Amino acid sequence: MSAESANPLLEALPPATDYLTYLTIIEYNLTAENLPILHEVLQDTTLTTNIGWDLIHLLVPLLPASEQCLQDIARLGNPREVIIKVTESLRLIDFDNAGEEHDGDQESKSDGSRRHSLRTAPVSNTEETSPTQAVEAPPEPSLQVLQFVALLSMLSVLHPRIKTKYPSRFLSTTLQAILASYSGAGAYLGEITPAVVQFVKAISGTRRPHLPPRRNTSQTNILLQESGAPDPEATTDPPDDQDVAIQRRLLQSFLTHFVEEYMASLTSNEDIPGLALCSRIQERLHPEWTIPNRLTVSEQFSKDPSLLSRTTTIGQITALAQDLRLDLQDLYTSLTEMAPETTGHLDEEDEPPFSAEDVPLSRRGAAFILAARQSAPVLYNVSTPVPITSIFPTHLQVLRSVLGTSNSAEFSILGQEPPALLDSLLALGLLALEHNQVGEPASDEEFNDYLQKTSLISAHCPSPNVRYYAHYLTATVLRSHPSDKVRLAFIRDTLEHCPFENLKASAVSWLKGELLEANSPLPNPTVDGAVPSPAHSGTDQYPAIAHGEATPSLFATPIALSSLSTYLFPDLTHDLTQQSLLEAWEVFKPNVPFYLATLNLYRLLISNQHLRKTLDVGALHADNDIGGSYLWPLKQACEAFKKDLDGGGEIAEEEGGAGYSTALGEVAIVQMILEEVQSGVVEMNRTR
Repeated sequence: MSAESANPLLEALPPATDYLTYLTIIEYNLTAENLPILHEVLQDTTLTTNIGWDLIHLLVPLLPASEQCLQDIARLGNPREVIIKVTESLRLIDFDNAGEEHDGDQESKSDGSRRHSLRTAPVSNTEETSPTQAVEAPPEPSLQVLQFVALLSMLSVLHPRIKTKYPSRFLSTTLQAILASYSGAGAYLGEITPAVVQFVKAISGTRRPHLPPRRNTSQTNILLQESGAPDPEATTDPPDDQDVAIQRRLLQSFLTHFVEEYMASLTSNEDIPGLALCSRIQERLHPEWTIPNRLTVSEQFSKDPSLLSRTTTIGQITALAQDLRLDLQDLYTSLTEMAPETTGHLDEEDEPPFSAEDVPLSRRGAAFILAARQSAPVLYNVSTPVPITSIFPTHLQVLRSVLGTSNSAEFSILGQEPPALLDSLLALGLLALEHNQVGEPASDEEFNDYLQKTSLISAHCPSPNVRYYAHYLTATVLRSHPSDKVRLAFIRDTLEHCPFENLKASAVSWLKGELLEANSPLPNPTVDGAVPSPAHSGTDQYPAIAHGEATPSLFATPIALSSLSTYLFPDLTHDLTQQSLLEAWEVFKPNVPFYLATLNLYRLLISNQHLRKTLDVGALHADNDIGGSYLWPLKQACEAFKKDLDGGGEIAEEEGGAGYSTALGEVAIVQMILEEVQSGVVEMNRTR
């Protein structure tokens, strides 16, 4: 008797045993060596229909060797039963321990069959005299990645096989399981993303060609389109229009949640948030703003494979969204919805929806897709025009919907959302400005609400890139308002009530821009990165002044500075000179950005003869005792801080290490500007 005929998987084949007994025999005898025999056995459609779904949990751990057997089950098993087991297996994939298990698997293999974990692998050569050749080879994917991709491959075969009146019920279960597993992939998310994109293509029936793989992905690109056996429980009634609509909406919703997870996973050591749309848009529209001989962000995206993969993936997702008829109106409707967004738990399965209206889009995912579609004409010279969002009211509604309203708990931490999300949201605003789509706020409160949101992003976001564009957007929109009273009121409100010192420093820069624009002999000066205000640009920028009328801009008179002096130059006597040295330091340290901003502004005012005379800076200095209540306490405190730091005192001990060097540098910078300001004050008093 041959070894093959003696194999228990062949000897026990039904009808020699019943199906339950045969499953038990397979479980006790299933090894990698027996997989080819099991593959042959599973060609029996009747057998696979009866036992296939119970084999999945046995075969998944044996990947990649068991791939053929899993495909046999997908093609010939009962699709309704198999889908249940596949989705269960998806939810059980443990990506958290993928690295440890992969390492253990490597160690357990013999030297001859060990996986090559290095970046090079030997290539066999038939000529004995030839030296061994080494070529670059990607590391093999972990077992968890193989499992995820193989299970999605099965689902891409299973779903088209189901013939029922309500296929949306199966699709709902599948998509929830995929999203739950995908969201837990962690560091492996990038490896499995192409499989998700290909799965959606297969299920949605799109016929766009697959892009060539960026590298040899081994087992990460195995979605097959083999014909399967008929559904043994098929019904004659086709899905009605309502269920077809539900299926499409489920896929649309899945895409938005999928892209949200994908974009949130993107990190960069080079401060490139997500797709870096803001930087790339500005580089495209304003190449004159780029730094010569420095690699632009757009160039990095064209040369860095990891960044190029981001644009490739998002391009595929946006194309799929269009194929699924996810139009701009759907995205806007989702993004301007003010009701709280309903979120479920990924580890719990929701009931299938009864209508397409019951399936919400992810607002963050919708924002990513909308920003990608609206920026495409600028970045890629797409000929198809895309309607641009206006600042008021649409972009404000989007910010409120995605980031929360001013009276929500989220408002206190606004700006700490993923930088990739904030970059996409700000890109919508930049595009609106570039197309002169500012619009008109319904009220001053609406105008202030918009500025509060963008300014808080500029204060809180950990990405300097995002902070810059949030500041640019804030400054430009602020200066677009035709009323100088409204602009002054917002600056004053920020200086008076804002608890964030870096944002108060931004308010000083807004004021600086207003003062320079209102008093400059040059038309339309560009200040602090903001474009000239569309509300008061051109030769008639200040018609009242031009025609000799008596109503100049508040910023062209001493009124603006006088009304803000208390907040710009507060009395520091108590805080910095009448407390203990350590208490004074605790006041000084977080306020350094604000001190530097006000000192720089004051240095400008006293050194520029035109500004000094027009804004009556001498009277401002004397009437508000800026020298005695602001400059002098600051100087005394800095001298005490420097003495303590140089002598290794309590401040030096408190800061320690790198903090010591930073503290010493901050004190030195403040002292340097203080000296320049005080010299300017002496000169100003001499020439009054």
